[in-house]
Amino acid sequence: MKKICTHISMVCILLLSSYALMAQTQGKVYETKTVKSTILGRDVRYTVYLPADYEISSRTYPVVYLLHGYTDDNTGWLQFGEINRYADKAIAEGTIPPMVIVMPNGDSSWYINAYDGKESYEDFFIKEFMPAIEKTYHIKSEKRYRGIAGLSMGGFGTLNYALKYPQLFAACAPLSAAVIDDDAIAGMPDMNYENTFGQLYGRGLKGKDRLNANWYKNSTLKIIEQKTGDELKKVRYWIDCGDDDFLTKGNCLLHIALTEKRVPHEYRVRDGAHTWTYWRTGITDALKFIGDSFHQQ
Repeated sequence: MKKICTHISMVCILLLSSYALMAQTQGKVYETKTVKSTILGRDVRYTVYLPADYEISSRTYPVVYLLHGYTDDNTGWLQFGEINRYADKAIAEGTIPPMVIVMPNGDSSWYINAYDGKESYEDFFIKEFMPAIEKTYHIKSEKRYRGIAGLSMGGFGTLNYALKYPQLFAACAPLSAAVIDDDAIAGMPDMNYENTFGQLYGRGLKGKDRLNANWYKNSTLKIIEQKTGDELKKVRYWIDCGDDDFLTKGNCLLHIALTEKRVPHEYRVRDGAHTWTYWRTGITDALKFIGDSFHQQ
């Protein structure tokens, strides 16, 4: 009987040790926090992942802003992408450095300012959201410790911010980015255009009338065309899109545009489509690429 009790005690100790070790390697997630926006006139939700040692350490951390896709919200990367699990594993294994990951709610804004000024999400993100986040959390508020990533619409937003504000980001990692060329937007069926882009670039526009000032101000390919190679080299780029993704053409054009400007970048085409399975299997490599940017060369 004594031996049985001793054995049970040892099992309990091992289980408790295992749970304690697990707790030490698990980050903490706050699913719904808010930032008050004067620019948008409302509170904006966000989700934040904090590394396991955040609450017991006095250090400051690098940050990655992780943007969701169209029709999703700030919980998408948590609910469907399981970002906390992938980040925990990558940090524990030393694949990525401990980092704060912030996921804002972008609704269907495409993370830009609308043509009519009714929704200035880009201004909110740059002027209000990032400063608020970096005052709230123990974050290194410097370009070399700041990265941005996202999928689909969030990939578009990632490129948009990295290209427009290279002084703010060390690296970017768009996954299945919604890079759309002029012909694609001009030839888009009217209903698709109205439902997705009408509020951004102008209602009721058809054909080449859609290629207006606000379109070119936010077109990934146009922005690259107008910048010099030296300007573009200020940010490191990780581009990843599946071979069966409907956005593969735009990502190919992005790769070609950067290549023609002789801008170093990583371009990945893996087997897969526009799915969470694809993004879950790619997020660790994307975060590793960004995390490597936080290191001294």
